[in-house]
Amino acid sequence: MDAVLDLAALILILIGALLCLTAAIGLLRFRDVPTRLHAATKPQVLGLILICIAIALALRSWPVVAFLVPVVLIQLATAPLSAHMVGRQAYRNGTIDERSLYVDELAESRRTPPAAGG
Repeated sequence: MDAVLDLAALILILIGALLCLTAAIGLLRFRDVPTRLHAATKPQVLGLILICIAIALALRSWPVVAFLVPVVLIQLATAPLSAHMVGRQAYRNGTIDERSLYVDELAESRRTPPAAGG
């Protein structure tokens, strides 16, 4: 049974590392902010989760699992939030190509300044 768990941990680490590598390559290769944010959040978070599961399987210890659960939860909470904030700031700066947006939910806020009260 130990050999099977070790093999599963090895496979999960390899898949997680490949996902993190594709996230890094996507950050370098993609040109606009939305695709870079997608590359920075989606595969990186999944890669980290797979690596944390692999660590838990390899070490087989409840204190390790208790340490890894908050790591995963914090990553799940902060990655989408930071991507949202970066994307919104890029929209406000005008660095996003508005023709590529299917739905522009912030168009009204762009016409009305935040301090205008409307």
